[in-house]
Amino acid sequence: MEGLTISATNPGFKELVRSPVLLLAFGFGSGLSPKAPGTMGTIAAVPLWLLLAHLSQPMSLLIILISAIAGIAICGAAAEKLGVHDHGGIVWDEFVGYWVTMTFLPLSYVSMFIGFVLFRIFDILKPWPISWLDKKVSGGLGIMLDDVVAGLAAGGCGWLLYWWMLS
Repeated sequence: MEGLTISATNPGFKELVRSPVLLLAFGFGSGLSPKAPGTMGTIAAVPLWLLLAHLSQPMSLLIILISAIAGIAICGAAAEKLGVHDHGGIVWDEFVGYWVTMTFLPLSYVSMFIGFVLFRIFDILKPWPISWLDKKVSGGLGIMLDDVVAGLAAGGCGWLLYWWMLS
């Protein structure tokens, strides 16, 4: 099964279940959404963030770092199987990007919503340098890197907004 090449159309859930790489890359199925798969992937990342947020900060940061590094291989392998550089259904990068955003913010439903909105804005609009990374860095690294940087930008903006609201 690992040598399986799938067409550029969305694989079905059966293909995801047969391939752990596709299952992770497609965010446990959230990337199969015909509309806004990136947004659906980010929504699917929220419950996992709630689990991460209850770990110690060093442990949650370590898991996010491992997820980002593993994501390079996961997203790269999925893109290769699908025959498309950054297939819209690959949403593991959205998971990690949202988690990066949330590391800057306190744990609350309001901050999770603000982090979600800010991350989606940066991920969709891709201001520089995110757009440059998206165009110039290829493979799994390129798929992951633009979302990690979008997460850093969104998290920084969220932190500034939070700090401003407190002052």
